[in-house]
Amino acid sequence: MKVLDLDASLLDEFSDSLWLEDGLSRNTLDSYRNDLRLFSHWLRIRKQDNVPVLTGATHSDLLEFLASRVSARIKASTTSRELSSLKRFYRFLLRQGRITSDPSLNIETPKLVRSLPESLTEEEVEKLLSMPDVKQPLGLRDRAMLEVLYATGLRVSELINLKYSQVSMDAGVLRVMGKGRKERLSPLGEESLSWLKRYTKEARPELLEDIVTDTIFVTMRGAAMTRQAFWYLIRRYALLVGVTKQLSPHTLRHAFATHLLNHGADLRVVQLLLGHSDISTTQIYTHIARERLKQIHAEHHPRG
Repeated sequence: MKVLDLDASLLDEFSDSLWLEDGLSRNTLDSYRNDLRLFSHWLRIRKQDNVPVLTGATHSDLLEFLASRVSARIKASTTSRELSSLKRFYRFLLRQGRITSDPSLNIETPKLVRSLPESLTEEEVEKLLSMPDVKQPLGLRDRAMLEVLYATGLRVSELINLKYSQVSMDAGVLRVMGKGRKERLSPLGEESLSWLKRYTKEARPELLEDIVTDTIFVTMRGAAMTRQAFWYLIRRYALLVGVTKQLSPHTLRHAFATHLLNHGADLRVVQLLLGHSDISTTQIYTHIARERLKQIHAEHHPRG
């Protein structure tokens, strides 16, 4: 069997294992696969005639690979992710008995300075939510999507794939299957629930016509919206209200978390609502909330 075939076969087995154990999304599995393909390609070039498969990589090989990535000025966050992929892959091979020792042992993941996500003020969110023309079916759909996103803190992928079977209009909650197939409940709140009911009653039937689907938010063709289309939608509305910040598809998710903390929500509650498995991921929002408190203090305290 060729070296490339061996590597591809191992990556298939590894991806299947990740999917079965953690229920990871296709995008996450592709990310692991791409990182490992990159390392495999680097190994083949470096070794030239003496080409090892991934199972033949040594501790020194991993260190040299990571050093080459740093020398190429690859972002630290990318290098850290690549190392994480390698560590998980070699732990898998060790469990499978494909290798006798883990070459990724004692290679520390660099501590990253976590950048604060760009968020919106409450005033900016209000302007953004008011931009869609709710007299039009697509405008009413957009308003409902933005309201639900801001009210629940869903990931964009969770929003665009939302199904009727996940929503209880009577209870006013969503049942969401997040990363790692972990389920959580997200309260909708009166405002977003009102817009969601209005959209499903007035606009959705017009958009679907005779098409039958369980997906809640649909396009003119009756299909689910893509991440790219929703990202374009947010940018377009942001520009219309004069927001010039560097936004991302998760801008309203960031605003949701930040505004909850600004109004005194407990960090553990915000962690549950966001679906974070580790509270350290949620803690980044406390920095944003702290900066807001400093700003308020400086503006309103006589000795600020």
